Amino acid sequence: MLEAASAVEVRPASSGAERTTTAGHDGRGMASSAPLKRAFRPEIQGLRAVAVLLVVLYHVWLGRVSGGVDVFLMISAFLMTGQFVARHRRGERTRLVAHWLHVFRRLLPAAAVTVAGTVVAAVLFLPATRWSDVLEQGWASLLYAENWLLQRDAVDYYAQNHALASPFQHFWSLSIQGQIFILFPLMFVALGAVSRRFRVRYERVLAVVLAFVFAASLAYSIADTAANQAQAYFSLPARVWEFALGSLLALVIDRVRVRPWAALVLGWAGVASIVACGLVLNVETAFPGAIALWPTLSAAAVILAAQRGGRFGVHRLLASRPLRGLGDISYGLYLWHWPVLVIALTWRDKDRAGWLLGSAAIVVSLVLAFVTIRFVDRPWRAWAWPEARVRNGIVAVAACALVAAVPIASVQATVLTKSHAAEAQAVVDNPGAEALAPGYTSQASPTAQLLPLPQNLHNDWFGLPSKCSADLKVPASLAGNCSMNTVASPSGSQQKTIVVVGDSHAEQWTAALEPVAEKNGWRVVDLLLGGCLYAPTVPTANAACNQFNANVAAYLAANPPSAVFMVGTVAAPSSAAETLTPGLDQTVSALTSKGVEVVAIRDNPRFTFDMAECVLRDGQSASQCRPGASSVLAETNPLTAFAAQHPDHFAALDMTDLICPDGVCSGVIGNTYVYIDDNHLTKTYAATMSSGLGERLSAETGWV
Repeated sequence: MLEAASAVEVRPASSGAERTTTAGHDGRGMASSAPLKRAFRPEIQGLRAVAVLLVVLYHVWLGRVSGGVDVFLMISAFLMTGQFVARHRRGERTRLVAHWLHVFRRLLPAAAVTVAGTVVAAVLFLPATRWSDVLEQGWASLLYAENWLLQRDAVDYYAQNHALASPFQHFWSLSIQGQIFILFPLMFVALGAVSRRFRVRYERVLAVVLAFVFAASLAYSIADTAANQAQAYFSLPARVWEFALGSLLALVIDRVRVRPWAALVLGWAGVASIVACGLVLNVETAFPGAIALWPTLSAAAVILAAQRGGRFGVHRLLASRPLRGLGDISYGLYLWHWPVLVIALTWRDKDRAGWLLGSAAIVVSLVLAFVTIRFVDRPWRAWAWPEARVRNGIVAVAACALVAAVPIASVQATVLTKSHAAEAQAVVDNPGAEALAPGYTSQASPTAQLLPLPQNLHNDWFGLPSKCSADLKVPASLAGNCSMNTVASPSGSQQKTIVVVGDSHAEQWTAALEPVAEKNGWRVVDLLLGGCLYAPTVPTANAACNQFNANVAAYLAANPPSAVFMVGTVAAPSSAAETLTPGLDQTVSALTSKGVEVVAIRDNPRFTFDMAECVLRDGQSASQCRPGASSVLAETNPLTAFAAQHPDHFAALDMTDLICPDGVCSGVIGNTYVYIDDNHLTKTYAATMSSGLGERLSAETGWV
């Protein structure tokens, strides 16, 4: 799986597991008789095979995380540390740039081929709505930054519907490993310089520092996992301890003598423990905290047992030809199994793999892994020219990167060209809601493309362009969630300030509200938090949302704006069970008592399926992509009766007739996609409702 051997040349000794002794240095610049243990460890290849099998089988059929990745992270540090310690004993200096080029020249070929192949397969088999995310994650994977991207998006790695996952999601572990391959050598070289300068034993200094790193990272991992497990899973600081554990193991491996009977028990118990980890542990809420010690310590036990277990030791199994062969292609198998699984599930329109589809995915992954390692990885490793000088190494690494960069950039350039061409004709070809105006005559070309292009759909969000100005007196607790338009008030008029509060369902309407505000010289301010409906008097299970709403309510009370714009109802997915926003009466009363006008807009319909993908898959005229409004919204707008009870300073807006004209909620109106996904409006379509919103706002409030 993870290419643990990339940082270390692990070659068989002349007699298989034979150990050799080499004179070295003791860290004080003097020769040392300490044995330098350079041994081929066949049990590690077998251990890698077991781990990758667990990762693949758990992903394909169990939909769970096995702990196999944690085993590989530890092994990679174990091998890397052994290399640096051996080099220090020989008195060799490490040229960091040359070392890094060597490492990534060996990591990149198979990874780049996988990235390139996955991009091509995504274009062929995945809906165009997913291309944007795939391309972004393709770049992140190539640059060893996928874990940061997933951490930013807080992806649920345990989501059961793998068909909706990114085919590059598994690159998070390779990214963390690549980052460690940069950071740990810096530490090794720096500590080597310290040991020479102060004439102390290198391995002792290294052990102390690594122990501190292990303890600090593990403590952080436990705390971060408890606070936000979805983000902690991809966090480098929360994972460093696994590498530190492997490094500490490398320092003690040749100093620990395990009796044969103990090695027999340790080895088999370690393998059994690794296999059982994902079945016994609920990793969904625990990893990568202290519970991840289970698979990593189990792997350490197997390595400590090594070949000391006698004729019945676990090393006999791990060193067997089948497991060693699988270990040889484990890197390729890890690279390919996830994109193959994701694309297969999407192609067959399934959320889980059965035995037939799962078996087919595994076979295809094995074939691709073998071909990649046999015809890409090994020949590239054997090529001596890149190792001759630094310049050659740079060229080799750049060439590898181009293998993946070219298809990613090509698809992006094609999408951009098509997008520009379509947008140039948008006024005529893509009227959106304006096509619903009485007497409208369409002049759209019969071959006009729908906008936004499917490849851009998931990025079709609107956001106000500027940070909030100082005169708004927004506290630091809200500053990061505050944005505003840049319109100047017309000469001689008093500027009106409208604060939009809530979540993404309030945010989407700013695409329609902002042009109205610009025309009238109003200031629009967003105070928004994703997934946090504005209901300050009704606590939820989300502590961060509760605190945010409390902060917003306090700010509005202390700094009353001209008006507050919010979503006044909550639609249920593919159901008529629409209700008022929780606590709406208290929220409105608190604002209107301060003289603030409240504008509440009815929620848009939500669905149990992705409306945009339905249109792409089945066509915009398909009945399943055109549900009736009565099936997704209440028969009577709940805000109607509410508005009658609040005649002062309250206005209710209902745009349903522009989203579901003639009682049908279509995925496309006026050659424009209405929905981004299963519940959010596209920025493009919302903007076409601007004139309708302005007219209704004027009628309800008398502002214009």
